[in-house]
Amino acid sequence: MAESMSPGGGRPLLLASASPRRAELLERLGWTVAVQPAGIDESTAPTEAPVDAAVRLARVKAEQVAAGNTLRPVLAADTMVIWREELLGKPVERSEALAMLRRLNGAEHRVVTGVAVIGADGRMRSDYGETLVRFRHLPEAALAAYVASGEPFDKAGAYGIQALGGLLVESLSGCFYNVVGLPLAVASRLLEQAGYSLAWQLAAGRSEA
Repeated sequence: MAESMSPGGGRPLLLASASPRRAELLERLGWTVAVQPAGIDESTAPTEAPVDAAVRLARVKAEQVAAGNTLRPVLAADTMVIWREELLGKPVERSEALAMLRRLNGAEHRVVTGVAVIGADGRMRSDYGETLVRFRHLPEAALAAYVASGEPFDKAGAYGIQALGGLLVESLSGCFYNVVGLPLAVASRLLEQAGYSLAWQLAAGRSEA
């Protein structure tokens, strides 16, 4: 039987991520979210496949946050932007952000998000979502203006599709929310496998409260 996780149950979902976008997506679906970022080394080995790295890092984050929180489900995620098998992380400087956007400009890239869930039973469940994204071909001035907006600096690949960065995107194949940072179908399926209610059941319970 699926366990109720309505706000009245007092059993929030622990999100092992500092991403406000992931928290917002889960809250929109009715989850009660408690944010508890995991402080881990997110470096990857040169020979590690991006999908393997994304899933591994999500699992490590979930394990760290789950320690001492056995009564609450934990969800962790890790998103990677891959251009020609090169991982594009979060830029620190304007020049770095602009260089990433130049690579993506007018080209196709992959976005992979590993997701891991640990339920009250202590069992780890993990999977990933993958989306192909094609950028418009834009002039240098447009890329520089986007960098000047400040939006690229906390986002892998130097753009956020849910905001101004959506203007850079020509098309995509796969889950839009995966590019935002959390493939909702994957996350919901893993939570359901752990015995927790569907998101829309939670939302319905909230509206009836």
